[in-house]
Amino acid sequence: MTDHHPTDNVDIDVRVGDAVDAYLQRKSVGNPDGPGAGTYAANAESILRRWVEWLEREHQTGSLFDLQEPHMRAYAEELARRTDSGEYTASTAGTYFAVVRAFLSWCVRGGILESNPATSSDVESALPTPEPKSGSDNFWTPAQRERLESYVRDRADAAEDASRDERLARLREHAMVVVLAHSGVRGSELFRVPEDDRRTGATWEDVDFYSGTIRVLGKSQRLEDVPLPAAARKPLRRYRVVQDPPTNEWPLFPTRHAPSVAKRVRTVLGERGFSEDEIEALSNAHTAAELSRRYAIAPPAITTEGARSILKRLCDAAEIDVGGDYLTPRGARPGLGERTYPTEQATAETALREQPLEQSIAVIEDLSSLDASDANSSDTDT
Repeated sequence: MTDHHPTDNVDIDVRVGDAVDAYLQRKSVGNPDGPGAGTYAANAESILRRWVEWLEREHQTGSLFDLQEPHMRAYAEELARRTDSGEYTASTAGTYFAVVRAFLSWCVRGGILESNPATSSDVESALPTPEPKSGSDNFWTPAQRERLESYVRDRADAAEDASRDERLARLREHAMVVVLAHSGVRGSELFRVPEDDRRTGATWEDVDFYSGTIRVLGKSQRLEDVPLPAAARKPLRRYRVVQDPPTNEWPLFPTRHAPSVAKRVRTVLGERGFSEDEIEALSNAHTAAELSRRYAIAPPAITTEGARSILKRLCDAAEIDVGGDYLTPRGARPGLGERTYPTEQATAETALREQPLEQSIAVIEDLSSLDASDANSSDTDT
């Protein structure tokens, strides 16, 4: 037994993962701490699981009694590093840390720990500074949004007689911009987040043109049907016709990173009973993209960071100056593109606008590793 345990003469140990399991189970069935406990558990689970994995991987720490302030400061510094690199927003990093801190506070209240190693000022000072609120100079103006929409729309129209690859690239850019501009969908709901195996990117199966909605895994960690206004549906439908996905499981915005597509194709072909020799022969005769379509093997979706890179390229080409903040496009007016979640109180800042056409560029959150091909793609990338 270590000195961190609050009781004496009891030769036991508590694994961090086991304590997390107990905490989530307690929260999922509800408790006196307050309403919405089940929803909180769903939100917290992936955050806590990744934190446990990080502790074991980076610090070889599996025992709750071995957890100390330096571990939590290192975690805060890791969140700050990821914020600086564009993987997270400062608010997302703050949320992740708050969830872990709340779990450790629960351990203290339950007598498992003597003190919470995440509450010292030295630890919390390592967290990134929250972004400015609505109305700051970091928010896109309506004129900037409209200029970007006009730019990608004109390029899509001009590519009507171009090659299929070029036309598809222009239509993809147009569709991506208008979906972000006219719906409340976040980047982490629309694109792939490599570190979160639940966020694999929206597919055509998620889009309902008839009802005008798109189904996404929301911030609440539950599937939600989000309004998809006509201004977004028409370019998206036009893009779908040219893309001609062989299956509805095809992502709206697939990656063009050839190694990623090849890896997915080889894995799925192997699962379908193809031998290594057969897979090798097919790979020598066809590109990964060709095999993906031929065998209806959906490629991975573009990552959130890849999508940001595309937006930066488009803004540069359209000569739109957003103060260097290309990678964090936000609503042109406060509250636009925000949605109310079960644990939130509906306010003017969070409520979904009744007129979806008045929504603007949505926040792209929870970014992850750079998708190399999408980050460095030329104007003809698809």
